[in-house]
Amino acid sequence: MAGAGAWRARPAGLPGAVPPPAVPLAYLGAAAAGLVACGAALVWSSRVATLDPTADQVVAAAHLGMLATLSMGVLGAAHQFVPVVTQRPLRSVRLAWATFAAWLGGAWLLPVGFATGLEGVVEAGGALAAIALTLLVLNFSHPLAARGKGAPVTGLRFALAGFVATGCFGVLYVADRRGNWWDLSGHVVLAHAVVGLFAWLGLTYVAVAEKLWPMFFLAHVPGRHMPGRVAVWAVPAGVVLLSPGLLLGLPMLAGPGALVLAAGLAAHLVSLQAHLRHRRRKADLHLAFVLTSAGWLPVGAGLALAAAAVLPSHHHAGVALVAAAVAAFGGWVLEALVGHTYKVVPFICWSVLRARGVDKGAAGRPLLFADLYGHVWAALSYALVTAGIAALCFGLAAGVAAATVLAGALFIATGLVTALNLTYRPVRLLGSRAQV
Repeated sequence: MAGAGAWRARPAGLPGAVPPPAVPLAYLGAAAAGLVACGAALVWSSRVATLDPTADQVVAAAHLGMLATLSMGVLGAAHQFVPVVTQRPLRSVRLAWATFAAWLGGAWLLPVGFATGLEGVVEAGGALAAIALTLLVLNFSHPLAARGKGAPVTGLRFALAGFVATGCFGVLYVADRRGNWWDLSGHVVLAHAVVGLFAWLGLTYVAVAEKLWPMFFLAHVPGRHMPGRVAVWAVPAGVVLLSPGLLLGLPMLAGPGALVLAAGLAAHLVSLQAHLRHRRRKADLHLAFVLTSAGWLPVGAGLALAAAAVLPSHHHAGVALVAAAVAAFGGWVLEALVGHTYKVVPFICWSVLRARGVDKGAAGRPLLFADLYGHVWAALSYALVTAGIAALCFGLAAGVAAATVLAGALFIATGLVTALNLTYRPVRLLGSRAQV
């Protein structure tokens, strides 16, 4: 099954475990569309968000961000890097495409159902998401069975388990919308968000970063690098305590869980600092993306602490701060996703172009990764996404609808600029080759 749909035009020297380029590119392209839709939903729900951050319209926008954007993008990165990290191919490329189709349907139907109140649409979206999750586990079970691959593979295994837990939580949420088995109040939704944000999305980035940073920074950290190992163990351990503590209202679980999670995220930042100290590549835009991404972690932590202090006496203000904290932690993953996309997509497109016989850039020089996108436009993507996250955090925390509208507009622009910037030059080079 591993050879089904294999990349027949694979360039020489590219590892055989790497899937065909269309697979990760489809996921990443869909993630850009999801970001545009998330921005539009934020504009639409901005006034409601100032009154009730847990309203269905806001939940719809949040799911477009978490499912159609972040999860879709992380799935694309995982389909590219899990085979690279483990040096074992996916079980089946066809399963990867089936997962994409099912997740695309689920990631869009769920928010549409929430926004319109059509429970049948919500249930259909939940069913498709559950199918996608099952297919993903089946497909990744082959490469992730590799032994002796260190912290990245350990973290990816835990992240897959976190994705399963997030999906199971979501299925129960969808089923309860008609059954009303329990009160789906804010702390229950927050427990769900903690699993998805940290045990799935964040942990995947934490794990993959341990492989990406040495490559992209040209950094070799000598000796046994313990912070990375601590991060991939402490983050899921913290979630295992924190999420049930929030769900059941048990401070004796939630408090230690928050501390362990914070220790894991701090270890992730220490690991980043070690790679930066040993890097041999000059400062560039990718470094700005990574550092800014890391900066959203303390911002989110500060907002979360403020929410914990305010909630007992001012419930509405506390809920607004919780929403802003979730936005900041989501911004950590989003900023990293956009930044690494500017590294990953040119690499994939370069391989495609070389396979098609394109080995010269527009100026006639040997084709480089840097020739495949506009650097000014990439800097604009950085400015747009950073400003968008900041505006969203402020808009939610302060209850300023205009700031949330601005955040939505900036996310729409980020998705469009990034997608167009990363496709225009490769398509033009392919068109030039076809005319020769």
